[in-house]
Amino acid sequence: MSDLLKIKISLADRVYPLTIKREEEENIRKAAKSIEGILRKYEDGYAVRDKQDLLAMCALQLASRLEKIQSNNLVDGSKVGTKLSELEEKLKQAID
Repeated sequence: MSDLLKIKISLADRVYPLTIKREEEENIRKAAKSIEGILRKYEDGYAVRDKQDLLAMCALQLASRLEKIQSNNLVDGSKVGTKLSELEEKLKQAID
C-alpha cells in the first residue's frame, strides 16, 4: 500500500493538487482551512480585493506567529541533544 496520497486543496479560489504522506493529510487540510479563514477575515475587513495581496498578508501573519513561537521557545533542541550525548558518554565512563 502506498504511503502517498493525492489530494486537492483550495486556496484563494484556486485548486492545488498535492501528493503528500498519508499522515500529513489532516495537518494539510487544517492549514488550508486556517488560511482560508484568514483570507476571509482580510477580505471582509479591508478594501483589498486582489487575492495576491490577501495571500501576502496571510503569509505575513502566519510567519509572524511562527517567529513569535520560535522566539518563545525556551529549549534549543540541538543543544539538548549534544548535552545528552555528553551525559551518556560520562555515564558509560563511570560504569566502566
